[in-house]
Amino acid sequence: MTDDVEDGHASGAGINLSNLAYNSISEMIRSRKLRGGDTVVEARLAETLGISRTPLREALQRLEGEGLVVKGNGRSYLVRQVDLREYLHSLKVREILEAEAAALACGRISGADLARVRHEINELRQATRYHTDAHWRSDDNLHGLYVDACGNEVLGQMIRSLRVTTRLFEIARLADRLEPDSAEHLAILDALEAEDTKAARKTVATHIRSLADFALDTVR
Repeated sequence: MTDDVEDGHASGAGINLSNLAYNSISEMIRSRKLRGGDTVVEARLAETLGISRTPLREALQRLEGEGLVVKGNGRSYLVRQVDLREYLHSLKVREILEAEAAALACGRISGADLARVRHEINELRQATRYHTDAHWRSDDNLHGLYVDACGNEVLGQMIRSLRVTTRLFEIARLADRLEPDSAEHLAILDALEAEDTKAARKTVATHIRSLADFALDTVR
């Protein structure tokens, strides 16, 4: 019985280390510390996280299954690159799914949560210096409001996965998106606060179409 308990502890520790590696690499990709096409240097990452290669490789295999990394030459992994075509196609699907999620979330979000996100957007607009991380964090929090409150976990997971894909696309002149993003996000908040399902659908769809138009403008 002692051996079984020890095996269980070892197994649990391995899972925890794998989760640690998974969460760390995911965050590096989402925060763009690792960008599309970058090689994940396993030895350096294992040393940084204080873990062995085994849980790290388990995490990378999980991330590969989710489409965040791909196999490179040999046994190495690369952060997946998303081109303009995939980005635009993903945005089109997001437009459909997120509009529905926002409508479903009407009446399900607390006034305190709406106020918190509104305050964050206004602070971002008034900041004297532009901060990429703050921009992305505000974006995540706004979209997360209605995705988390839509009441449909399958829909929510599909949207989260698509948001990972679109985040991998390298947007040029991201700082130029601050004002339109903020204005469009506030319009979404107004609709959610009013519990207006039609306006929620419209403002979310308008926002995501605006992202597509902006991307096309930057490559013309």
